[in-house]
Amino acid sequence: MRHIPAQAMYAAALPIADQDVTPASEAGAAGAAQQMLSDASRAGLEIVLSRAKVGILHRGVDRRVLLVNDAYCAIVGRSAAELAGLPFEQFTHPDDVERSSRIFFEHLAKGEPFEIEKRYIRPDDTVTWCSVHVSFVLDEAGRPESIITVASDITARRQAQEKLRESEEHYRHTVELAPQIAWTADPAGGILEVSSRWSEITGIAQQDALGELWLKVLHRDDVAPTRIAWSWSIASGEPVDVTYRLLGKDGAYRWFRARATARKDPAGAVIRWYGTLEDIHERREAEQALRNSEERFRLAAQAAGLGIWDFDALRGRREWSDEFKKMLGLAPDVVPQLKTALALVVPQDRHLLQALIDAAQAGDSSARFEVTLRIRRGDNGAERWMRTDGWRIHAPSGRLERILVTIRDVTEKRTAEQRIRWTATHDALTGIANRSHFTDQLERALAETPPDGELALVLLDLDHLKEVNDTIGHDAGDRLLETFASRLREAFGTRAVVGRLGGDEFAVLLAGVGGDQIHARVEAALDRLRHPFQYEGYTCDTQATAGASLYPAHGTTADELQKSADIALYVGKSQRRGELSLFAPAMRAGVQRRASMLNVARIAVRDNLIEPFYQPKLCLKTRSIVGFEALLRWRHESLGVQGPETIASAFEDLGLAIAMSDRMLDRIANDMRAWRDCGIDPVRVAINLSAAEFRHDGLAERIMKPFARQHVPFDLIELEITETVLLGRDTDRLEATLATFHHHGFRIALDDFGTGYASLTHLKMFPVDVIKIDKSFVSNLRANSDDAAIVDAVISLAQRLDMEVVAEGIEQEEQADYLTARGCDYGQGYLFGRAICASDVMNLMLAQAPGADPEPSFRHHVP
Repeated sequence: MRHIPAQAMYAAALPIADQDVTPASEAGAAGAAQQMLSDASRAGLEIVLSRAKVGILHRGVDRRVLLVNDAYCAIVGRSAAELAGLPFEQFTHPDDVERSSRIFFEHLAKGEPFEIEKRYIRPDDTVTWCSVHVSFVLDEAGRPESIITVASDITARRQAQEKLRESEEHYRHTVELAPQIAWTADPAGGILEVSSRWSEITGIAQQDALGELWLKVLHRDDVAPTRIAWSWSIASGEPVDVTYRLLGKDGAYRWFRARATARKDPAGAVIRWYGTLEDIHERREAEQALRNSEERFRLAAQAAGLGIWDFDALRGRREWSDEFKKMLGLAPDVVPQLKTALALVVPQDRHLLQALIDAAQAGDSSARFEVTLRIRRGDNGAERWMRTDGWRIHAPSGRLERILVTIRDVTEKRTAEQRIRWTATHDALTGIANRSHFTDQLERALAETPPDGELALVLLDLDHLKEVNDTIGHDAGDRLLETFASRLREAFGTRAVVGRLGGDEFAVLLAGVGGDQIHARVEAALDRLRHPFQYEGYTCDTQATAGASLYPAHGTTADELQKSADIALYVGKSQRRGELSLFAPAMRAGVQRRASMLNVARIAVRDNLIEPFYQPKLCLKTRSIVGFEALLRWRHESLGVQGPETIASAFEDLGLAIAMSDRMLDRIANDMRAWRDCGIDPVRVAINLSAAEFRHDGLAERIMKPFARQHVPFDLIELEITETVLLGRDTDRLEATLATFHHHGFRIALDDFGTGYASLTHLKMFPVDVIKIDKSFVSNLRANSDDAAIVDAVISLAQRLDMEVVAEGIEQEEQADYLTARGCDYGQGYLFGRAICASDVMNLMLAQAPGADPEPSFRHHVP
């Protein structure tokens, strides 16, 4: 038994291990070992082999150890002496003994080599997974007389594979990879839908993939196994997971992974299959390349999967592996030279490689080195990141003998890391800083600004983004955001920090800018920003409103400055759109008031405290009640009934406005149904719609639903809108909505006419049935006054347009007489009655019924 040094063992054993059947004798093998030991180049390969944890054992059939290297002893945890005579079953993992023994004896009988993956177990019970290649040395009669075992440590790979399998199994039903092609199928497996990505990849129309037509573009070798897998899933209802090759529109096949899960009914029957098709071609190609590499190259290169640069310092000879040449984009026959490598390294990183070369020439004694640098491929000039890990091997005398370098292409990893870092700090659409990164920049700027320094924070709100999204489309909205961000950077210059905080809100940080400069800087920028831009024939408005705060006057922390600027922006949006509003302490009280109103409104909605009160509307000629206007009220637990002015800000909030409106609509519909059930003659009820409600989709359906549910005729409902609604930007949408109401019998009333900017064009454009004269004109009504002239003109206009006229705010008999004399149809106001609850309406209407004796408590409502 001999324990041969690593270099000698490798030189002797490797030629044998590379052959299937090699007649030889022990003496012949030892002689070959000595002969090959003279080739110093084998020493370098043995070093690679050792680093790759490749062990070799050569034993006779009687278990005598002929050759063994240190790596093998380390793998099995036994010395050469302990391996002598020791059956391999005793250092094979118990779970692998039966399989390993069976395969070994089958091939021993034939004298044929074989490969197997198995586990070795050491005396301390630690386990090592190995890829084991076993060959037999035959005597002249063809009988095995010794066995050569080459074991490569694949523990890390097996552990990684096991983790991957566990991860895939664990997340299979909870985390789906982003699909490349989405598809659905009927219970029988016929394709019903396939995404447009299918056509982009295959060049085949989507409809030509339906049913079983998709099978035509599968590789013929994959059709049968795919059908089998798919049929099993269809029969069992279990998910399908299969890989196959698809013919691309370029004429080449690519590997894809198809996965699908069934949606089932309560009885367990399949309703539809939902699946994805993922392009895994590069992964399969990489896997295939790795397998091919394992078959072609030495065990060390197979295990590492790296490019290798081997420099023999004694002979001045360099060797580059084929894999390394491929990484560099070089032909396999290129002669390895330093100047070639240096020429491929990008100029900015060339000094890194030159430093390693200079260190080696200067006799650097450090054993280990590493460096990451960029190269430009020799074939296509593509820039790639390379991670190099190297070892300097010295003789006992300290002389450098060999430099061994492994190279790995880490471009994708570096690119992914850079992308992740960029995505974490920037807005994906506009490319400027996102909220988190902008806040970090603000905090850093505050930390660097001295107490007597100046700094301004500007918040900007893009005024008309929603209108652009709604009228032209979200593509136009995205272009608007991109254009606005670009102009923002140009307007404020490179020294400003620009960010998008979300939606239509942007921010700018201006260092060294104080109160005497902020107005000029921001107003100039707003002028540049408000120039419209064209998108596919449409003119898009880029106007913005700005709010600003100053350090240290309005805050000394990022949070304080942001709150102050936000308050200024809110005030600006309500009072000074398109301009800059600089924060002032007085603004805070208004914002707090608004927040209080919103909170009260939410409570009122939540606790169902909102209810309609009804103000009578009378025919001015007969003084009889012809209808009511429903007015919002809410009940405070201690203060009683409250008017809408206590929650006025809630009507500007889209969500709250709709929630309050829904409560009102339900109550009004219920009240009208109750009145009819009590025998009260139907009267028309007017309902106010806020401008916010017109910004919500499905307005007509939402209004009609409660009345249809209570079987209240739509022609008993009058919808009051203000001039503000008519002045909205989306006139086509508004016209369609009002036309829908009109078609279903609703009457449309224009409220507060004359107080806004509605034109006669709007009266012609929209289906308006009623004009309501605002109480501001009625309150000062007297002969020959300006208000009287306006009232006369409105009444005359309505009569010419065949519209009804309702005068609001009538409080004096003289006003009622004047309006009646001028032909005004209807009126409402405190003269006739204040708003009353639903039960009082019932009593009032019953009292007004023919032959009824009105109760005294209601006579003051209707003179």
